Amino acid sequence: MADLSQEDWTKQLHADTNSVVLDVRTIAEVEEGVIPNAIHIDIYGGQEFINSIEQLDKSKNYFVYCKAGGRSGQACAIMNQLGFENAFNLKGGITEWEGEISSI
Repeated sequence: MADLSQEDWTKQLHADTNSVVLDVRTIAEVEEGVIPNAIHIDIYGGQEFINSIEQLDKSKNYFVYCKAGGRSGQACAIMNQLGFENAFNLKGGITEWEGEISSI
């Protein structure tokens, strides 16, 4: 897992043709807006979260975010334990995000 600044996270995301953006916030938070093309898996889902993560392609690179960076850091750590080699946490989360936000 790597904690990346918004600048580094964005730069790596846009340069990566094998990337997936993963939003681990609650559905109520997601309804406030998402980073475009993000898939949503709520980290508070317990075993459902683990099951959903295990269905993802481990060969992809995951750019993970939450509201402030804490939950997404935990999600990256869980992903690493499950065999994902490339999970990148957005420090500061969507709260500090200066890029595009779309509605669901």
